[in-house]
Amino acid sequence: MSQTFDVIVIGGGPSGLMAAIAARLQGASTLVLEKGNKLGRKLGISGGGRCNVTNAKPMDELMKNIPGNGRFLYSALSQFSNREIIEFFESLGIRLKEEDRGRVFPITDKASTVVRALIEKVNALGIVVRQDTPVEGLLVECGHVMGVKLRDGDTVLAHSVIIATGGCSVPQTGSTGDAYPWASAVGHTIITPYPTEVPLTSPASFITSRALQGLSFKDATISIQNDRGKTLTQEYGDFMFTHFGLTGPIALRCSHYVSTALRKDPDAVLSAVIDFFPEQPAAQFVATLKDHRSHDGAKQINTRLSEWLPDRLVAVMLERAGIAPTTTMAHLGNEAITEITACIKKFRMPIRGTLPLEKATVTGGGVSIKEIVPHTMASKLCAGLYFAGEVLDVHAHTGGYNITVAFSTGHAAGIAAAEYAEALHS
Repeated sequence: MSQTFDVIVIGGGPSGLMAAIAARLQGASTLVLEKGNKLGRKLGISGGGRCNVTNAKPMDELMKNIPGNGRFLYSALSQFSNREIIEFFESLGIRLKEEDRGRVFPITDKASTVVRALIEKVNALGIVVRQDTPVEGLLVECGHVMGVKLRDGDTVLAHSVIIATGGCSVPQTGSTGDAYPWASAVGHTIITPYPTEVPLTSPASFITSRALQGLSFKDATISIQNDRGKTLTQEYGDFMFTHFGLTGPIALRCSHYVSTALRKDPDAVLSAVIDFFPEQPAAQFVATLKDHRSHDGAKQINTRLSEWLPDRLVAVMLERAGIAPTTTMAHLGNEAITEITACIKKFRMPIRGTLPLEKATVTGGGVSIKEIVPHTMASKLCAGLYFAGEVLDVHAHTGGYNITVAFSTGHAAGIAAAEYAEALHS
């Protein structure tokens, strides 16, 4: 291809598409290179197929939900925050709605609505798109990016290049860590990728026996603690027991802290402590059980607890507390009541780790942010090179936060790459 572009964007996911649009709106001739046969593939399956485009929480809440180097993103988010993301999609004709915990979805509840609108915008702006075009590496001379080399041997020249290839999670969408060697080749440090926003694994007997498999709970808390009793995080919301451990929104949110602790110390001893009724103090359960002992002493403890919790969980709790299920309330001592309350409010289970990276929703690690300019996403090591999205060592929770990071960094990189190219023209 003889044409030289102002900006090449490698990757047609959320950060890449936003980067291309931002660059083109600055007047830059822009090319998107996508190795797959479809743009926005990961976007199309996000939010359970509904596409959680952002989260409407205030900035301080937004930052709390970016555990992976969130402070680095202040500049990008100040330029293109969740509010600007909402305005952007509404400008494309997409009607949005806000649901619980600030999550923002298209009113159609279809991710295809968002993907189609982005592709239509790309086409309307005259952005050139080449699908089924994998990149082999970067063309660099004297510390300046000159374009890219394609896997078929062809080269494409450009004044600036944005790498938006994603991480290693959800590899079926094309995120297979392709860009790490390219970044490393120009001197960038790659923080070893690790899984985050991924289910937790446990060796507990009630997990391996599948005694609790499929039981789900709403409005609970999971705390991750180390063997010194230090709480690494506490998350509130919904979760489910599985045949390997824990999954669901709050289990996924805990995974960052589990992965981080085990990367620091592979032998770390971790536990999940579950509170099934965080809105009710332990003293209330103690008082209620004592009241039932006084006024309904003939009822068996398993029957009483089954009014609050699933039978299978009650059986596990009573076995743990050393109490026969048929014990009547009248024969329940104060110590037994304390044990039962602890099972309800502080149900502890060992955590071995997480499922592997290919099972994760989000990748931790990637290109070190120490080598990236925060407000432009520019490489400090190679002029004209920019990064956006999950390829960087930044990540956020699901629920609209991680995609906000993708759109925000893509927008910053697109504008900066276009301005860099324009400066070369002048």
